[in-house]
Amino acid sequence: MDNISVIVRSRNEEQHIGFCLQSITDFIGKPEIILVDNESKDDTIRIVNSFEYHDVKKLNITNNDYTPGKSLNMGISKASGDYVIILSAHCQITSLNLKELISKLEQDSVTAVWGKQIPIMHGKRIGRRYMWSNFKDKPQTNYFCKAEDRYFFHNAFSFFKTEVLRENPFDEKYAGKEDRYWAIDMINSGNNILYDSNSVVNHFYTKNGATWKGVG
Repeated sequence: MDNISVIVRSRNEEQHIGFCLQSITDFIGKPEIILVDNESKDDTIRIVNSFEYHDVKKLNITNNDYTPGKSLNMGISKASGDYVIILSAHCQITSLNLKELISKLEQDSVTAVWGKQIPIMHGKRIGRRYMWSNFKDKPQTNYFCKAEDRYFFHNAFSFFKTEVLRENPFDEKYAGKEDRYWAIDMINSGNNILYDSNSVVNHFYTKNGATWKGVG
């Protein structure tokens, strides 16, 4: 779709980036894809370059410059679509209805929508821990996480109007959970953030938790 830009953050994602890109084309078609890579040392870039969908814009961010918010803002600054989807490189889309998502984003006061994540490690679903209990089976508005004592929002699979992100960029000083802090600011300003349980990804994890630094 010409009006969609997908921003993918990556670092050493050779195991997952191909599945991530394929899922984008399977569920979205041929959107603009912007890869923001944090000095991958493995075959991530080679796999991206060999992917049959050739129009992947590649941006580089160094370790010295990197924060999660800065990498996202870099990708957003290059987005040409009316809508932005943020998708982590170790996520694979399994369910998505773009028309419904765009309809939700067009509602008054809605600034973002985030989707459901199924945590996977070594081919198996990870047992429940507090974070994964936040991904409910029913829609939510301005979901409050009791374990964190704050509003919860996860941008590993999330949807926005591009103009909203340009007017309200992610804070670049945080080493992680920039998504939560962004959501808190938006909600406290009178906006709504929706959780869509019908938009789903498999989120692949390693034994150490996240597959790259900065993802909580």
